[in-house]
Amino acid sequence: MRVAVAGCCHGELDKIYETLALAERRGPGPVDLLLCCGDFQAVRNEADLRCMAVPPKYRHMQTFYRYYSGEKKAPVLTLFIGGNHEASNHLQELPYGGWVAPNIYYLGHFECPPYNSSTIRSIYHVRNIEVYKLKQLKQPIDIFLSHDWPRSIYHYGNKKQLLKTKSFFRQEVENNTLGSPAASELLEHLKPTYWFSAHLHVKFAALMQHQAKDKGQTARATKFLALDKCLPHRDFLQILEIEHDPSAPDYLEYDIEWLTILRATDDLINVTGHLWNMPENNGLHARWDYSATEEGMKEVLEKLNHDLKVPCNFSVTAACYDPSKPQTQMQLIHRINPQTTEFCAQLGITDINVRLQKSKEEHHVCGEYEEQDDVESNDSGEDRSEYNTDTSALSSINPDEIMLDEEEEEDEDSIVSAHSDMNTPSVEPSDQASEFSASFSDVRILPGSMIVSSDDTVDSTVDREGKPGGTVESGNGEDLTKVSLKRLSDEHEPEQRKKIKRRNQAIYAAVDDDDDAA
Repeated sequence: MRVAVAGCCHGELDKIYETLALAERRGPGPVDLLLCCGDFQAVRNEADLRCMAVPPKYRHMQTFYRYYSGEKKAPVLTLFIGGNHEASNHLQELPYGGWVAPNIYYLGHFECPPYNSSTIRSIYHVRNIEVYKLKQLKQPIDIFLSHDWPRSIYHYGNKKQLLKTKSFFRQEVENNTLGSPAASELLEHLKPTYWFSAHLHVKFAALMQHQAKDKGQTARATKFLALDKCLPHRDFLQILEIEHDPSAPDYLEYDIEWLTILRATDDLINVTGHLWNMPENNGLHARWDYSATEEGMKEVLEKLNHDLKVPCNFSVTAACYDPSKPQTQMQLIHRINPQTTEFCAQLGITDINVRLQKSKEEHHVCGEYEEQDDVESNDSGEDRSEYNTDTSALSSINPDEIMLDEEEEEDEDSIVSAHSDMNTPSVEPSDQASEFSASFSDVRILPGSMIVSSDDTVDSTVDREGKPGGTVESGNGEDLTKVSLKRLSDEHEPEQRKKIKRRNQAIYAAVDDDDDAA
């Protein structure tokens, strides 16, 4: 099975699909599946843009709305997870996942609109309940997607080359504060065959060899790959050959184990703003194991009439952007998506959006979102138990990352330093890990639609060590194209590093991604 993996999409669907088509024409065959690792930006209209956690100057409609309206259709089945720059109100219609457009499927995450200046950012943080549910999985996992990297994964790849490419990561790597603690915990627990990420805007491969729990067990290994964002000269796309069951159907199916866990943990849903802890085997909880049992899976199969096929039931729930009739004051509405209603009714679980609307009417759970509001409220309407991380903030700034406060006045004494954590030893990559890293070919040249004039800004910090221009290669290293491109005209290097204000430390200390198994 030929699977394409994309890094941060940033709404550039047309360019990603055009690049795939180019690779297919000059490669060994068509791609069966596209996986996108976040910052997908499924923006339907101007109201969706206001729910993206980016400064106003970065709010661009891009091309997703054309797929939402039916003007275009995704040429390959596309699955994606959320990142930290999303049309969050759209995705919250589908807390358990669902179609955002024909042939484009979102894997799910939840928090409710409307948002204030705090919750528009906290929405993409990982929740305790999400990690807890994922840790109930027992069956082997082939592929896991996360937006942020698992913390410490950089110790299992070519760390020297990573720091040569992204020198501003050095302090966080040395302090072991780069990446997501939640993702690291899940990586250790689930041990998937592949783990794909994005977020840090650099291509990086690693091979993590896990320790066998029992003497008789075979130790498992995870092949990790992070990819860049969709721009010329950037390693934003990778095509892999992944083993699969040839007798499996060519459509999406629900995972029976995951559905059973969702049903078992339905009583744990919390729509208040209060902190709370997950059940543990500490004598305080009557139940702490919510893993799927044979009896539980049998009950779920009966509820679904033994049909696990994901229905193709996409429906338009909001007005689509019309370039000829812009609506800058479009009202933001918390909508109930019929896909979620149908899924919850069929499985017999809580429709979180319905419960939230009732709770909001009674207790006003969700705070109003005002674009210029500076309220530090945490009233978001879902479990506010963000995954416990350390209190460090980013000590280095990625020039490629969008700074949420870059349009505000800088404070002179507000540089935040990370707390040191030197307990994790550096692991030198093995020869096997180096071979694995080298096995990933470059799929980095975009098609003609992204060629820009010669007077535009050239190249990027990522490619200063390389040649101007790249190649699309097949798995055997064959050069598929010789087109040389320059950077997009709106992609510039910052003149100086930005400071992080202390009042925003919690934003950067929290985990900034959605984790989902695929």
